[in-house]
Amino acid sequence: CIKVHDGLCENAFFVVTIILCWLATAGEVLLMKAMVLEKIGELGAESCPLKLVELELPEPQVGELRLKIRACGVCHTELDEIEGRTAPSRLPVVLGHEVIGIVDKCGCGVDPTLAGQRMGVGWIYHSSGGTSENLSSDFIATGRDVDGGYAEYMVIPAQYAFPIPALFSDAEAAPLLCAGSVGYRSLKLTGLQNGQRLGLTGFGGSAHIVLQLARHLFPASEIYVFARDESTRQFARQLGADWVGDSGDTPPHRLQSIIDTTPAWRPVVEAMGNLAPGGRLVINAIRKQNNDKGCLSELSYHRHLWLEKEIKSVANITAADIAEFLPLAATIPIKTEVKTFALEQANEALRELKLTTVRGAKVLLI
Repeated sequence: CIKVHDGLCENAFFVVTIILCWLATAGEVLLMKAMVLEKIGELGAESCPLKLVELELPEPQVGELRLKIRACGVCHTELDEIEGRTAPSRLPVVLGHEVIGIVDKCGCGVDPTLAGQRMGVGWIYHSSGGTSENLSSDFIATGRDVDGGYAEYMVIPAQYAFPIPALFSDAEAAPLLCAGSVGYRSLKLTGLQNGQRLGLTGFGGSAHIVLQLARHLFPASEIYVFARDESTRQFARQLGADWVGDSGDTPPHRLQSIIDTTPAWRPVVEAMGNLAPGGRLVINAIRKQNNDKGCLSELSYHRHLWLEKEIKSVANITAADIAEFLPLAATIPIKTEVKTFALEQANEALRELKLTTVRGAKVLLI
């Protein structure tokens, strides 16, 4: 750009301008908006546990990529983090682990052709790899142990970012990264066979996806839904449930498998009573609240546990679960019910999730 003639720069003004711009930006810290959790506490009707702040834009390191975030789902696990049932390993922290974004920068060792692609991030940020990485002591959770998706940008190890099928909008895709993927893992853990009856207790962000998934994978199986609220029960009927009842109702038949997606203990007791001999209850929750823990004293060995009934928990998720589920979700295709909020409305979304009837999933658009 610089022409030298008789030892003089013809474009001296241009050169000086470039130098001044470089000096002006040298050492400049680029910032992004984020909603951060600074302390643990009970979430009430007026609570605002997250604070809108500006943070330094993260830079991808070796093996990492950076996402410019477009959407992030609001998961019940965030309530568990805020209220301390699965407390973050550090504070402050940016919550959020159902992330959809565009790759805007690749770190050293990452395929540069990923830049510009739409990718998703789930609960698993990094682990040991392999089929049991969800159980590894190396497991690092997105939005709990490291900053997550309630922000404009985040970084992620490239092997834990997943391509999003073009069929889904950002808002539709976000719940698939946790509610859908962990629901897929839960359904696998039931051991259900086509033609056997499946029960779903609670019908929020995960269960409304699992119902559609089970309909596709087990077309001969009847699906029973237990939900407290009539509008939620009606939603289950619309999605094709064969029987719908209140959480305490007795179904017309015993069930081979039940998936519990609630934060409470009462559905566990009721589900064990509704299992057929040899049946299995899969609990899809990272923690249970203590409000109704006393109901466990009602467990009867003969009614609830005898005849080789089983209880199995779902612990975290693997990269393989997400990688398998996303293309399957597009094949079905899964229809996610979402209500959207702005990033700055994250506290409102969390309060609604805890204190009101949940229909589908809640998603922050960023």
